[in-house]
Amino acid sequence: MPLARTGPGALLDRLAAVARDAVHGPDGRCDCPSDVVGVLADRDDGTVVRHGGLVAKAHAPGTDPEEHGARLALAARAEVAGVLVPPLPLPDSGPGVPDGRPVSLWAYGPPVDPADPDAAPWEEAAGLLALLHRTPIPPATAGRLPEMRAPVKVELAVERMNRAAAGHPATATVLAAWRTLPARDPAATGHRALCHGDFHLGQLVRGVGAPQGRSAGPWRLIDVDDLGLGDPAWDLARPAAWFAAGILPPEVWSRFLGAYLEAGGPAVGADPWVRLDAPARALTVQTAALAVAKSTAEGRPLDEVEVVMIDTCARIAGDRTVSAASAST
Repeated sequence: MPLARTGPGALLDRLAAVARDAVHGPDGRCDCPSDVVGVLADRDDGTVVRHGGLVAKAHAPGTDPEEHGARLALAARAEVAGVLVPPLPLPDSGPGVPDGRPVSLWAYGPPVDPADPDAAPWEEAAGLLALLHRTPIPPATAGRLPEMRAPVKVELAVERMNRAAAGHPATATVLAAWRTLPARDPAATGHRALCHGDFHLGQLVRGVGAPQGRSAGPWRLIDVDDLGLGDPAWDLARPAAWFAAGILPPEVWSRFLGAYLEAGGPAVGADPWVRLDAPARALTVQTAALAVAKSTAEGRPLDEVEVVMIDTCARIAGDRTVSAASAST
């Protein structure tokens, strides 16, 4: 009998078995073509394996099981069925993986094509966020829902940069921008709504559950790891930061924000930057901090986009808000 693999390989083997059993049963025959079976992502914050029309995900080490359960329960509710892909029951073979990380199962849907940026569904994404933010908090989940994790992820990114790249020339610039941000108060009583917590185009899929090879169908949001209650402006913060840095073209930002407002999104008012300025600055810091940490770990120089984010941090540190910086890009 061959020895079972240990370490990262054991995690992938176990996760692949969960996905396979969910599709075929523990004793079923698999005739799936190789292009629909394999690893979709293998990062510190999550590992995802596809098998045919399903994907199995091992969530990040240290995931709080109670908060994770509350997030899955919310994603399964009818109130958000038009926004989020719902989780599926795990097979009887069990949810466990070698390092004890929680596992979830989902229908597969084709993601946004990064090779075709002109076809990116900015308006559809804005409509989904608006619908999520307008959805009343289900009474059955209100007492269990955790805070959405967008603000704390900024802090974690800065901590990661400090550990990995304390001596990097850009680290001081990012920290200077970080110090301009208002103190985070989890108990603050501002506008609170259901929030995704980590919106970007990679969190969109379409045609979930459609026959193999077909991608038509409505877009939906995936990845509930940061889902929860909070200020919905944070869900618009990454596109706002990209616009302010000159990475997202003004016409695309206008389409996204206009679609959000047209769909009744409550995150911003007549002057969107009143609510967006601080979250957008925070996402700029987060993106720059991760860029410095990752480039240092990989032993490479910052790429062009990463340099732009560092430069934007320099403008923030110079007491210029992101909204003002965007006017000069």
